Amino acid sequence: MIIRYHHQGETLAGVTDGHRVFPLADQLAPLLRLSVSDLRATLDEALAGPAADYDEVEVLAPVDGRTEVWAAGVTYQTSQSARMEESERAASVYEQIYDADRPELFFKSVAWRTIADNGQVRCRTDSSIDVPEPELALAVNSRGQIVGYGICNDLSSRSIEAANPLYLPQAKIYTGSCALGPGIKPVWDVADPYALPLHCTIERAKSLVWQGSASTSQLHRQLTDLVEWLFRELEFPDGVWLSTGTCLVPELPFSLADGDVVTIAVDGVGTLTNTVRRTAAI
Repeated sequence: MIIRYHHQGETLAGVTDGHRVFPLADQLAPLLRLSVSDLRATLDEALAGPAADYDEVEVLAPVDGRTEVWAAGVTYQTSQSARMEESERAASVYEQIYDADRPELFFKSVAWRTIADNGQVRCRTDSSIDVPEPELALAVNSRGQIVGYGICNDLSSRSIEAANPLYLPQAKIYTGSCALGPGIKPVWDVADPYALPLHCTIERAKSLVWQGSASTSQLHRQLTDLVEWLFRELEFPDGVWLSTGTCLVPELPFSLADGDVVTIAVDGVGTLTNTVRRTAAI
C-alpha cells in the first residue's frame, strides 16, 4: 500500500508491506502524475531500498499538493432511496440522477482539509441530522487512469440537504467533513473492484449503535465511467481522489453524536476509523 507519513521530522510518501515503510518521494502528488506501469516500477524499485519500521511512522491522509478530493452521489439504489426519503419535495431530482447518463459529481475537499485515519471528523453545528457515508474511493492519476483504491468517509448533513437540494455544497463541504485513508491500495493488487465487501460500524460510549454491510457489486455505475465524466472538462495535474458513493445509510432519524467512533472497512483495501466531534471549527 502507498501511504503518506511523518517520520523523524519529515513528511514523505512511501510504500508499506504492513511491517516496514520504504520511502518513495517527498510528496504523494508527483506519483499521481505517473502511468500505472511507471508507478508499479517505482514501487518495485523502492521495495529493494532502505526502510523504517511501520510502527515508528505517523500515517497521514493520502493526499497532498494540488490533488483534490471529489465524490459521486446516487450511485447505489440505497442512496437513491435515502436521498428521496430525506428530500420529499425534490424526490424526483434524485430519481432522475439515478437513471441519467450523466452522474452526480461534486467537489469534496482540498488536500490540507482532509482528515486521516484515526483523526477527528466533525458535524456542522447548524445541522441536526448528520451521518457518515462509507465509500470506496478511487486514486486517479493525471491521465485519468485508476491507479488504486482507498476509503472515504463522506460525512453529510442530511437536515441541510433535505431543506433544499441546492444546499448540497453546505451539507457536504465544510471543515472536518472528509476523511480519507488509510492509503492507496494499488490497482494491480485488487482482483475485482466490483466484488469488495464494505462494512461500517458506529460506536457510542463503547457500545455499538449502528452497523451495516454491503458490496461494491451493488454499484449502479461503472467506476471508469465516473472517472471519464469527471475528467471531461477538468484537469487534475496532480491526480484526484474520487469517492464513489455510498450504499450504507443509517435510517432516519439517526444522527451522529459527539464522541462517536465510525469505522469503515473495505475488504482487500483497509480500514478507516474516525472519532466524531460536534463542535465549531477551530
